[in-house]
Amino acid sequence: MPRSLRLSSRVFSIAASGAQALSGQYLGIAPRANLVIVRAFDGQGGGRYADVIAGLNWIVANKARYNIRVLNLSFGAQPQSFYWDDPLNQAVMAAWRAGIVVVAAAGNSGPDPMTVDVPGNVPYVITVGALTDANTPYNATDDRLASFSSTGPTFEGFVKPELVSPGGHIAASMSSSSYLANIDPDSMSLLQQLFTMSGTSQAAAVTSGVVALMLQEDPSLTPDTVKCRLMQSARPAVKTTGKLAYSVFQQGAGLINATAAVNSSATSCANRGLDINADLDGREHFGGPANQGADGNYYIMDLDGGPWGDPLSADGYTWSKGYPWDQGYAWSDGYTWSKGYTWSKGYTWSKGYTWSKGYTWSKGYTWSKDVPWWESPPTGGSGASPASIASFVPNE
Repeated sequence: MPRSLRLSSRVFSIAASGAQALSGQYLGIAPRANLVIVRAFDGQGGGRYADVIAGLNWIVANKARYNIRVLNLSFGAQPQSFYWDDPLNQAVMAAWRAGIVVVAAAGNSGPDPMTVDVPGNVPYVITVGALTDANTPYNATDDRLASFSSTGPTFEGFVKPELVSPGGHIAASMSSSSYLANIDPDSMSLLQQLFTMSGTSQAAAVTSGVVALMLQEDPSLTPDTVKCRLMQSARPAVKTTGKLAYSVFQQGAGLINATAAVNSSATSCANRGLDINADLDGREHFGGPANQGADGNYYIMDLDGGPWGDPLSADGYTWSKGYPWDQGYAWSDGYTWSKGYTWSKGYTWSKGYTWSKGYTWSKGYTWSKDVPWWESPPTGGSGASPASIASFVPNE
C-alpha cells in the first residue's frame, strides 16, 4: 500500500475504525462506516492544487454511486485570494452544493488571528479547531483550547472555526513503516501499530465521525442542517463567572457534543443569508460579521440592532492576545449567546464593506516561486507545494 494511503489511514481510523479496545469499546467514532479513500497527496503529505481539485471533482461525480455523504478534508494551504476566487474552494463548494457534508481542519497556525487555512475559510463548510485534555481524559476541568489551533476570522469576516473537537495527542492506527513513524518514532507504538499525533486534522476526523452518526440516525439531513445541529448542540468554554473563556474566533460555538448533535432537532440556523448557487455562479459573494478595530483586535459587528458596524459588547465576541494558553475551563451547556447572534449569517459582498485597516499578504507568500500554481515544483526547484497535509505540531 503506498505511503500516502498510510498517512490517511490514521485520519479515517479516528473517524470510522471498527477496532475494539480490551474493554470492548470501539476505537473509532463511527465504527465500520463505509469508506471511500481518494489519494491526492504524496508520501510526505504534499500535493498539487490540480490533484486535490481532481479528487474533489471525482467525489462529486461518484457521490450517488458510492453514497458519499461526508467529506473529511484534513489538509490546508494559506489563503491567497477571496474564498470565492480560489479554485480549490470552488470545488469544495460544489461538493457542499451536491449534498456532501464537508468537514475541514482549521489549520495548525494558531494562536494568531486570521490563520484559518484553505479550504477551512469557505463559509459554508464545517471548519474545526482543536482542544486538548491535558493528558487527563477523565478530568474535564483542565481541558483547553490547543495553542496551535488556527483562529479566525476569515479575511471576508466570517467566524471560523465553527466548533472545536478533541485534537491533542490522539492515538490512531498507522503502519510503523509510514513516513510519520520514521520522522517521529517516539510517537509510534510498535506493539499496537498506533501513532499519537496532535492537530486540527485529528479534530476534523472526530467531527466527521460524529457527522456519520448523525446521518445514520437521519439520512435525510442536508449539509446545512448538519452544520446547524452541530453548532446548536456545541458546548462553549466558560469561566467561573459564566462568561466565555475564549472568543468566538477561537472556539466557534464550542466543544462538539456527539450525543446532543445526533438527537438535535434544530433547523435553519446555519448559512443563513448565503446563496451557494449565486456564489458558485459568480452572481453574488458574501461577507461575515467580523471586523477589526483600531486597537488591532477583531470583533463581531451588530448587524441587526445597532448602527452598521457597531461592535457587540458581550464578553467573548472580541479576540485578544491576552489569553493564557495553559489554563483549562469548564465546557458548559448553559451559555446563551447574547443578542441572538446567528453564526453563519452573511451579507452580500457588493455592499462595499472593507476592513477598517485594510489587508495585506504580510508573509509575502506566493503559490510557487518558479512555476504556475497548478503545477508541482520541478525537481531541485525552489517552488513550494501549495497544499499539504496539516503541518506537524508537537503533542499537547
